[in-house]
Order: sequence, then C-alpha cells, then structure tokens
Amino acid sequence: MGSHRTLRLAHRGDARRAPENTIAALLAALAIPGCDGVELDVRLSADGEPVLLHDDTLLRVQARPERVEGLTLAELDRLGVPSLASALEALPHQAFVDVELKVAGGRRAVEVLAGGRGPQLRNAVVSSFDAAAIAQVRALAPAWPCWLSAGDAEAATIARAVALGCSGISIAWRALDASSLERAVQAGLEVAAWTVRRRPTYDRLARLGVTAICVEGTALDGDSRSSGGAGSSYRS
Repeated sequence: MGSHRTLRLAHRGDARRAPENTIAALLAALAIPGCDGVELDVRLSADGEPVLLHDDTLLRVQARPERVEGLTLAELDRLGVPSLASALEALPHQAFVDVELKVAGGRRAVEVLAGGRGPQLRNAVVSSFDAAAIAQVRALAPAWPCWLSAGDAEAATIARAVALGCSGISIAWRALDASSLERAVQAGLEVAAWTVRRRPTYDRLARLGVTAICVEGTALDGDSRSSGGAGSSYRS
C-alpha cells in the first residue's frame, strides 16, 4: 500500500443515473470528477459467458423473475444485462476495475478479462467472497492480483487471504480501523473497503491509508482532493 493514494471506485457504477451494473451506469460514474474506477459484479449465463449482475435473479433490477444462469448471453443482452466483455470494451483503460465474482467464473471469465485488460490484468483486480472462485483464478492466472472479500479483518480472514495467495482483502468499512488495517499490512496484504455512502467516512478511511474504497451516493460525488481522478495507476 504505502505511498499511493486511495482509489475511489463506484459501486456497480452510478445507479442514480442508470440501472446498476450497466454500461451506462459505469460510464456515468467515471464522468464524475475524482472517480478512479468502478466495481462490478459477474455471474455466468446459461452458455457460460460472464455477465454483469449482482443478484442471482433479474427481479430487482430488470423486474424479471428469471435466474441469470437460466438465460443465454443473447437473452440476457436483450433484457439489459451486459456481458463482461462489452463492459470492458466500453471502459477506458485508465479506469481501475474491481471485478467481483459472485460465482466461480472458470476459464472463460479469465479469457474475457485477459482480452479486456491484457494478460497481466492491467489496472484491475479480481475480488470475491467465494474462496473457490479466488482459488480458480489463482490457478488459471497466478500472477493476477486478487482480493478476498469479507465482513471483517480478523486473523482468520487475513490467514485465509494469505493462504489463497491474495494480494489483498476487501472488507466492510465498519470493520476497519487502524489496528485491523495494521494486521493486514503486516501480513503483506492491501486493504480495500466497501461500501461507503458518506464522504466523511470516505475521508476517514482514506486517511487510514486503505488501497481503495467502494462508494456510492454522496461519497461518489464531490471534488478529487482525496482521490484525484481517473488517471491513477494501480500497483499490486
């Protein structure tokens, strides 16, 4: 972590301006001064293609009852669920991307990510609450940075991230303070925080020295004094 400043990442894009996890929402977030990148959620279609959706059904966002794994890529596209490939193609390469795998994505997800961000996964990270999903990415692309997502930064969480070969952990912001951050740093891990909705909370965590903060609402708005714009470079 060290000297680089905190990245400000828009949680599923800017859902105030377009439905979450759509290309329009992602680009709307990046148009906000001081937004360094986006966090997006990935699941698999019936034909094994990675697509952007947080929930396991389309009910909340698209007002449809179907499960994502029950529809093909073409069917999901018609219902407003974009593919990961199309999202990566639309995003500027200088924008950081936190790709959260909601399920193990398999070789196809790794292929799409490599196609969009290069074989070294430039300016991006793979994150997941699912240890199996992380382990799969580590097996297929061992040099890629991965963050284990969790609700706490306790010793067991840190140990699990280290055992998986992760470069960092992504933690619920309420569980982070100077001591928990120091535990992770001592283990050689970067620390990201999710999901912050108020700018004072963002500023406090940035002062602690976290690597990245996933934000929405008023924490996404404002000037770039703490984050500094989408031209940042990430170092894993």
